[in-house]
This record gives sequence, structure tokens and C-alpha cells, in this order.
Amino acid sequence: MRNFRNTILSLLLASFLITTGCETTETKPASVPPQAMAPEANQKANPPQPAKVQEPPKPKPANDATDALIAQAEKLLAAGQANYAAGHLDAARQNFDQAFNLLLSSNLNVHGDERLENEFSNIVDAVHDLELVALKQGGDGLSEPRSEPAPIDEANDITFPVDPNIKAKAETEIKTTKSDLPLVLNDEVAMFINYFSSPKGKGTLERALARSGRYRDMILSTLKETGVPQDLIYLAQAESGFQPLALSRAGARGMWQFMAGRASMYGLEHSFWVDERQDPTKSTRAAAEHLKDLYNQFGDWYLAMAAYNSGPGTIQHAVERTGYADYWELYRRGVLPQETRNYVPIILAVTIMAKNPSQYGLEHVSLDPAPNVDQVIIDYPVDLRLVADCVDTTVTYLQELNPSLLRLTTPKGEPYALKLPSGTADKYQTAMAAIPPDMRTLWRYHQVEAGETLTTVAHKYHASPSSITEANHLTSDDLVVGSKLIIPLASGRSDSEGVAYSKHPTHYKVRKGDTLDSIADDFDVPVEKLRKWNKLKGTQVPAGRTLVIYKPVSGETSEVASEEKSEPKAQAASHTTAGSHSGAKKSSSKSAATAKYHKVKKGETLSGIASSYDTTVAALRRDNGKTAANLRPGDVLVIRK
Repeated sequence: MRNFRNTILSLLLASFLITTGCETTETKPASVPPQAMAPEANQKANPPQPAKVQEPPKPKPANDATDALIAQAEKLLAAGQANYAAGHLDAARQNFDQAFNLLLSSNLNVHGDERLENEFSNIVDAVHDLELVALKQGGDGLSEPRSEPAPIDEANDITFPVDPNIKAKAETEIKTTKSDLPLVLNDEVAMFINYFSSPKGKGTLERALARSGRYRDMILSTLKETGVPQDLIYLAQAESGFQPLALSRAGARGMWQFMAGRASMYGLEHSFWVDERQDPTKSTRAAAEHLKDLYNQFGDWYLAMAAYNSGPGTIQHAVERTGYADYWELYRRGVLPQETRNYVPIILAVTIMAKNPSQYGLEHVSLDPAPNVDQVIIDYPVDLRLVADCVDTTVTYLQELNPSLLRLTTPKGEPYALKLPSGTADKYQTAMAAIPPDMRTLWRYHQVEAGETLTTVAHKYHASPSSITEANHLTSDDLVVGSKLIIPLASGRSDSEGVAYSKHPTHYKVRKGDTLDSIADDFDVPVEKLRKWNKLKGTQVPAGRTLVIYKPVSGETSEVASEEKSEPKAQAASHTTAGSHSGAKKSSSKSAATAKYHKVKKGETLSGIASSYDTTVAALRRDNGKTAANLRPGDVLVIRK
């Protein structure tokens, strides 16, 4: 129950924080409630009302504990669905795991109570449906998008002494430093100059300075156009080190560290497919407009920077409490959050050092060149692996050019400005014209190498030679070295030859009423494959049996099962997925396939459990938090490989 309350409090806090920019907490001025007015002396008293007969309290039903448990599980499921819809996939997965654990670790008999068993099945089905949608849309299931740690978090955690020599040198430098920001040198700023002069801090600063070259011209131009001091470019250096994928502990994302709520106020889209907080150009425009709005509100750039960090409400309240619209006065009076107390000094320290590179040993830092790109507006989903094949580049480089993409697939049903290496737009359009629009998330291109034959190419991609011949209109099996072949990969369930299947099996426990046809339909695989993998005959399969199922995959990066070399072995019931605990029918999701649940027995250790599931103690600690730290019999652990 305590964990449940903590979860709800965390969600309430998250919903509050989401409304701020790169904010810590935002406190609104307290409103004074209206004074209650006393009745006039000559006012007639209301006639007494007849007392209502109090009905005796109804006895609590015997299933109160079941009702309470189901209500808690439903709230966790709803929280997970809300996080999923907002794109917070790791948080959603944790909510779902908590719902599973809540039911499995209770003192009630989940499998002996029809209502609890139905609730467990409902949760499994709901998670499955969300996961299946994610996977079918070309996503990566319930996995969080790529991210990098935000440097501002590391800097905020340090306490460094003030070096008198460094401070004296900085005081000399600041007198001749030209800046469109007011620069101040005090102990607070000097402390961070000292930190960024240390080996660890200097490395962070140097990497950020080098990376700034990729975006410098664009940022300076946008700040100037918006009427914001150009030296506020160093706000991005302090915040993210110019990493578009930077993610702070508070959940702020992107080069300018926007929280989701503030980002949406400035037009940055966040969906399953994209997060424009990670788009350097769009987020820079939003940051410039936000900073300008804050300056218009407070009339001071230091207060504007502080409000960018903690939210305008926090700064407004601090000004109203003290009567001082001065950042350093608010600092001295201790009315600012600790992170905001560090925030402005960090930016000033970085600005002073970056504008005086030779004095701080930074003159050797070479700025990265800005990428030259072509841009193509597309209105269809396409897999980045196919794009890479078309323009002869790597998926990694395409992801660098398109950091707002959260998946390996561009958005479905909406336009997207796809950035390509310079000079490749026409090449891309020509190659893409040969791929049917509904196959652009599945098919691939292959450049023929010396010695390759139609058969070897087909084997490499687990496709059939006939399908390659048909897609490329080949008149013979002879291949021209250097030419490109269209590789038509299967779209999932298919009875044709050459479909690729995952190397790692899903284990599904059959429930009453299942047939091979219904299971095959749920998992998008042919019935014949189910029979072969499990040595079955007919269309019926006994309830309670655990089936081995290899999900269909596509793409050259997939791990593929070699059915001829080895027969899959069914795991023991205790090693089955979440769906098998309840006999739930739909459990083909990536989460259900990889997440298992283990009830700790007396005498078991993390090391022994990790060994049993072919995982590590570190992974168990990561996925189970306090439960793993204080292991007790009866605890339920989430097992993720």
C-alpha cells in the first residue's frame, strides 16, 4: 500500500512538473481566501431542520480486500496507459510491472479467485494491445528512446573550492570580455570556473565546445532574429553540451532541456514517433521565444535565466516575498531552489571561459563542422534502414541527422522533413519510387558484391529467390556486381518460404478455448509453424501446455532462428511470461515475451536467481529497486534479460 501511495504521489508530482520549462519546481503565489461574513444581528435564524434518521452502516462485504486490490491494479494500469500515450515508455513499463507485482505478491489467491484472475488477464491483454500497436507501427515496443545524460545534472551536484589564483585571473579577463550579457565575477561564478578548469569538468566543457560547431551559426542567427542576447548560446552549452538527445533527471529533454508541458506551449510536438524537443532547429526557436517572454516578464536576463530553470512562478513568488527583483539578492536571501542557485553561475562561468579560450587552455578545441544536408518532405512511413540502403550511408548517421525521430521509422499519417546527407535527395527519390508505399517499412536494398548469387543473397535476407526475381524483374539468375537489388521481406504472418523468425522464442501457456488457429492468429504466425515448433498434430492443443513460438521479424539486423539445426525447448512453467501466469491469451508483445516474474523462495539469493534466468545481479537490481536490495521470501521479481 505504501508503494501504491508513493506511485500516486510521484504521478501527481510529475503532472505538476510537466507544466514548467527546464524547471525544478514552480510555486504559485498563495491566494488569500475570502473572509467569511458574520450574520447581521437582526437576521432571522433559519428554522431548525428535522434531523435525518441515520441509517445503520452497512456491513462491509467479504470481498473488500479483493475490491481494493483490483482498484489499485486498475489505477496502476491507467497510469501506465497515460504514460504510454505521453511517450514515457519506461515509466509505462514500470506501471505495468507494478500492477502485475501487486496482484502476484498479495496474500489473496489470484488464480483461485475468478475476479482477480480476470483482472490479471485484463492487464496482460491491455499491455499486449499497446505493445502490439507499437511493434506493428515499426516501433521498438515498450522501450524508451535513445538519450544522453544532461551535463547540467553533473555540474549541479558538485561543490568546488574557490581557487584565489583562478578567481584573480577571471577578474582580470572579465574587464576586457565583450558580451551582450552582463557578466559578473563573484565566488559563486569562480567556483564553477574552478570546476570547469579541473580535469573532469574541463573534459565536459571541451566536448561541448567542439560539438557547438554543428549548431553555432543556426543558434546565433535564431537568437539574433528573436532579439535575445547571442551569448545565451552558452545556456545550451551548460544545459546539454549541445546534445540533442540530452535527458535530465527531471525529464527535461533536448539541447535546450524543455519539460514536456512547456515544450507544447511553444509548439514542440511530442508523439509516439517524434519528440521535437530533440530537433535542434525547432527547439532553438522555442527556447529563444521562451527566453524573450521571460525577459519581458522580469526585465532582467539573470532573472529570465533563473525562470527558464525553475519556472516563472517560482521567481515571481521569490520577488514578491522579498521585494527584490534582483537575482543575486534572491540568491543571498536563500529563496531560490538549490539548482537555480547554481544555474546562473554555471552559465556565466561557461560564458567567461568560452570567450577567453587561450586563458583557460581551450584554444586547441576544434569546432565540429555543421552537417550539410538535403531535406525531403515525405508523407509516408519509411524504415531508416531502407533509407540508408538508398543513399549509401549508415542508420546511425541518419539518426544523427534526424534526432527528433524516436523510432527507426518515420511518422505514419503525417508529413515529416527527412534530412539526408548532402547531395542524396534525388538518389533517394529515385530508389524509393521502386518500392511500393506500403512496403517501405519492410523491404530493403542490397548492393551486389563479387561472388554473390541470387541464392546467397536470398539466404542472407531469409527471403525467397523467386520473390527477389519478381520484385527486380530479373530475366536470369546472373547478378551484376555493384548493382542494387530490391529485397522484398515478409510483412509478418505468411505461409510462403523465406519468412524470418526471431532467434529467441516466446513461451505461451495455452488457456481453455484456445485452438492452434486462434493462437497463430494472435501471434501472426502460420499454423504449420506452430505444429513444427511444438511437434503437434491436428487443430487442438490441451489447456495448460506451454507452446514455443518464434515471432516473425524483418530486416537484416534481426536475429533469426535456424529451425533445421535445432529444435526449440519449452521452458518450465515457472519461467514463462506474464501471460502464462494467468493463462492470458494475448501475450505476444515484446514486453510480455521478455518480462518474467519470479516469486522468491526461502533461501534464494539474487545470484542464484540471476543464474537460473541467465541474467545478472545488476539487471535484477536495476529492474527491482528496493525489492532486490532487501530480498525476502514471497517477493516477486521482474526478470528482464
